[in-house]
Amino acid sequence: MARGWESKSIEAQQEEHDARRADREPDPPDPVVAERRRTLELARARAEQDLLNARNAAHRAMLEQAIAALTAQLEKT
Repeated sequence: MARGWESKSIEAQQEEHDARRADREPDPPDPVVAERRRTLELARARAEQDLLNARNAAHRAMLEQAIAALTAQLEKT
């Protein structure tokens, strides 16, 4: 009978641990993923700035496509 009580105590401790773990803040993002996201954000900002200064229609179209592609990649991360 003692073993039964002991296992119930362990089970209660595990449930309490899981409950505390669920209440914690989520784990910080993976640094590699965060760096990739930051790089994409900077590239998109640069392309948007270049688009404001672009005069050639072909160059503007290329920048618009680049911004769309970068935005799509950011949505995936």
